[in-house]
Amino acid sequence: MPRANESGMVRKRGVGYWLTHLGLIIGVLFIFFPIWLAFVASTVSQQEIVRPPMPLWPGDQFIENYTAALFSGVNVPVAKMLLNSLIMALGIALGKIVISLLSAFAIVYFNFPGRRFFFWMIFLTLMLPVEVRIVPTFQVIANFGMLNSYSGLIFPLIASATATFLFRQYFMTVPDELAEAARVDGARPMQFFWHILLPMSRTNIAALFVILFIYGWNQYLWPLLITTDPEMNTIVMGIRQMFPSGDDVADWPVIMATSILAMIPPIIVVISMQKLFIRGLVDSEK
Repeated sequence: MPRANESGMVRKRGVGYWLTHLGLIIGVLFIFFPIWLAFVASTVSQQEIVRPPMPLWPGDQFIENYTAALFSGVNVPVAKMLLNSLIMALGIALGKIVISLLSAFAIVYFNFPGRRFFFWMIFLTLMLPVEVRIVPTFQVIANFGMLNSYSGLIFPLIASATATFLFRQYFMTVPDELAEAARVDGARPMQFFWHILLPMSRTNIAALFVILFIYGWNQYLWPLLITTDPEMNTIVMGIRQMFPSGDDVADWPVIMATSILAMIPPIIVVISMQKLFIRGLVDSEK
């Protein structure tokens, strides 16, 4: 009887296993199918797209369409817009992480007047989305002469209350004995931060970097507001500008090729940091 019960448990677990994976496969197909159609559309001619039915397999225009997408555009080549987006996303992600690490370190490990007040003031900025403070932020950037510049794209978006809160919560779980042992060994505060806290926070930093990089990459409203020079356009702005106005005809193969190219950098970041990203989200010791 025990063996029968054990085998029954194995059978039930096997059915649940396959049903779970079947559901995951169906979900992935639903998500992936529009991306597949966009890729197919980027490899065929304009006539094949506008003439139904829509092809479901890649065509023979891959090199032509992607060359046109990379080295031409409405105002500037797509390659330039990809570079602008990459610089902006990296600057925002790295800036947010550096400032959040230092501010959380100061709040947790330094005893100064108003420490709790300043933390809650930082935390309350979560109630103010970018759209609410976008006009005064624009005025500040304009007064500093940072319109149409990478600094103007990056600096107003590098403060992050969410990342500060997450790093604060993590630092509070670090045993006090560790900081005391470092102090006894003669380590200065920044040495303790650099050699102990920073390596311990590696998975958290990786998880936040992936999220913040995608956040910076997908920015549309702020770059649209502060950039008037086409040379500073980001890829998200470029895709929007490719859509026709009035009676113009859209070059759908080039638009779809640009959309696929715009997805590649975030995908590379997610795949390259996948293990650290997952550990940073599910690590029970956080």
